[in-house]
Amino acid sequence: MTGASHLWFLETCHASSPRTWGLLFIFVFCYLDIVLSMPAFGQEAEKVGPPAAHSGSDVTTDPSTKIDQSTDKQDAEPKKKKKLGVSGSGSFVIAPLPVSSPAIGSGIVPVLGYIFPLSAKDKVSPPSVIGGVGLITNNGSRGFAIGGELYLKENKYQIRSVFVHGNINYDIFGPGNAGDFKLPLKQTGKGFLGEFVRRIGWNFYLGPRFLTGRSLLTVRPNNESNFPIPPEIGLHTNLTALGAHLTRDTRPNRFYPLSGTYFTFTVDFFSQGLGSKYSFQSFTTGFDKYWSLTSKQVLAYDAHFCATSGSPPFYGKCIYGTNEELRGYTAGRYFDRYMFASQLEYRLVLPKRFGVVVFGGVGGVVPGASLLPESGYFLPSGGAGLRFQLSKKYHVNLRADIAQGVDGHTFSMGVGEAF
Repeated sequence: MTGASHLWFLETCHASSPRTWGLLFIFVFCYLDIVLSMPAFGQEAEKVGPPAAHSGSDVTTDPSTKIDQSTDKQDAEPKKKKKLGVSGSGSFVIAPLPVSSPAIGSGIVPVLGYIFPLSAKDKVSPPSVIGGVGLITNNGSRGFAIGGELYLKENKYQIRSVFVHGNINYDIFGPGNAGDFKLPLKQTGKGFLGEFVRRIGWNFYLGPRFLTGRSLLTVRPNNESNFPIPPEIGLHTNLTALGAHLTRDTRPNRFYPLSGTYFTFTVDFFSQGLGSKYSFQSFTTGFDKYWSLTSKQVLAYDAHFCATSGSPPFYGKCIYGTNEELRGYTAGRYFDRYMFASQLEYRLVLPKRFGVVVFGGVGGVVPGASLLPESGYFLPSGGAGLRFQLSKKYHVNLRADIAQGVDGHTFSMGVGEAF
């Protein structure tokens, strides 16, 4: 994911959050929300091949993208206008990206995208993106997603939508502080997320969102006899929600922020009156802040909180380890009604497009009404990672991180920063 968030697997998102957010419902909702709300797998990968800029104009407010207005892009512009029917020049991106997740294994994410300005007269809006991504991993997970993110009227309006279809193989360990028992599951399904937000002032955007999907959950062959079978097993489940998204973004470059802040809050109301099998509510909020220490050093902070109410299925609860909250934990081992996470990361740019990071944080899951976790529910983690710059123009990095948690370590790869 980062982006996003990777609904393809638990590690990319929370059960509904972006909101969620994978392909199970929770996965579907998570992937849709994370991939579209923040730079994540599909979106960032598409940015790897920087779009040809419209001659004599800038297509994004990010100063780092206002470079290299070359004549060969001008020559290509008339042909692309006639062929694609959009204003300004665009860029196709085709790339097979590696993915490594402790939740769904290792594999490849094929990406096909098109990045383009919707209007040649609009010098403010970031470039829009349409495209598709696939998923193939060694644990049998398969899927695809198609969608788009459009910026209109000098970034006054933003429209996002994604359709996801596939199956995810993963393990669950039980709610809260689980033991060593795990249950291997397969969740097959499809889902759709649509969102429309409008600028309301002070860099805030607010608007409605709609999520719907259908999935079937089954148990994969195993020798575990002591794990209680979840009631959702073997059921065709529909989940439908209406919600809202509030966000504020002051980062000059969303792909590698050097300064600024990013705030997001989403709420989704799943209701039987809308055709959903379960009635529950999902709330997620996040805040990121960035400081430039020197021209090559950045300090980044991330805070995340999730809560659910009502009667959600197990995959509709807050799942620790998704959306990089926190690295060092396998998604599905810890999940409950409440979750919090806070982390700090130091980033250093090295010569020859390389970079390194060091990070650490603490979080936890909470089962009951009290928002104060017991000591056993604190889940710290720490680790380090290597970066390789795929795009100098957008500073999009290939990420490889190793992290240590309470139960062991994880290794993960992706495109774009963790937050």
